[in-house]
Amino acid sequence: MTSSAPHPLRRTALDAVHRALGATMTDFAGWDMPLRYGSERDEHLAVRTRAGLFDLSHMGEITVTGPQAAALLNYALVGNIASVGVGRARYTMICRADGGILDDLIVYRLAETEYLVVANASNAQVVLDALTERAAGFDAEVRDDRDAYALIAVQGPESPGILKSLTDADLDGLKYYAGLPGTVAGVPALIARTGYTGEDGFELFVKPEHAVELWQALTKAGEGAGLVPCGLSCRDTLRLEAGMPLYGHELTTDLTPFDAGLGRVVKFDKDGDFVGREALLAAAGRAEQNPPRVLVGLVAEGRRVPRAGYAVVAGGEVIGEVTSGAPSPTLGKPIAMAYVDAAHAAPGTPGVGVDIRGSHEPYQVVALPFYKRQK
Repeated sequence: MTSSAPHPLRRTALDAVHRALGATMTDFAGWDMPLRYGSERDEHLAVRTRAGLFDLSHMGEITVTGPQAAALLNYALVGNIASVGVGRARYTMICRADGGILDDLIVYRLAETEYLVVANASNAQVVLDALTERAAGFDAEVRDDRDAYALIAVQGPESPGILKSLTDADLDGLKYYAGLPGTVAGVPALIARTGYTGEDGFELFVKPEHAVELWQALTKAGEGAGLVPCGLSCRDTLRLEAGMPLYGHELTTDLTPFDAGLGRVVKFDKDGDFVGREALLAAAGRAEQNPPRVLVGLVAEGRRVPRAGYAVVAGGEVIGEVTSGAPSPTLGKPIAMAYVDAAHAAPGTPGVGVDIRGSHEPYQVVALPFYKRQK
């Protein structure tokens, strides 16, 4: 007999810390994660104005090593990974043979023949399986390192100062989309600077046994700078304001990168074949001839909040669909991202609304992102 009992939720190395802080926990992709510690709005605004501390240990780390690691990744992913310099990172995607997006990824080149692929929690197993399958014939090893890392992020304008007080690593020299090995509060870490909030910030990949020590050191270092612990809820509103896609919302297997307006990540000019190449060439051609729906921003004129799946309407016709929606603490109004027909995608297009339970609420079409930090 096979048991139909649900799998117990996975817990990060910081689980006891979250509970001691009174976090509201939630099931996220099979992980028991903090949704919020107090007020979502306060956590959101802390990241925008000061700093926030996040546990991102649910993300999926996969290490690819060996003489043909770069060639494997060039074949398995749509980007040109071989051209990434050691110490740098690249945003890319892994697609099916039909061009559908399996996941969006960040790939760090740690050494000449060593890469760290970071997948979304909900897709980590899918990405691991695809990379393992695609590695056949390459002199490279694909390793599941999900249990080898805890991941802590400090985000917000005060984050460089907070981190500088705990490390002698060259943070000023660490560019956006780069990573360097260092020590933070005595803990060995890969210090990265990629971010998913629209603010400056850092991600610290460490061994799980060092996570609590590092979290506590960051908390103490951030006391005078207004650092607060932050949950998944404000992470979602922060990335929404910054116009950043979320897998399962703006990105799905039903969409190619060209459908999602992210065709730029597909590099047809790299050496060799790659999975999905033919389908993506066709998708690129279709997109030029007949523009797909465009991802736009929508800002409410009223107070009603749009949610994923709601229809976008104009002149009594459905012209698109909301992919993400929430109240925006920064703008003080409900906002949404939506795919809409190209004819209605220009900022300021009149007569656009969202069907919220049968009522067509007026919305203004705006360019993404909703929020851009001052450099």
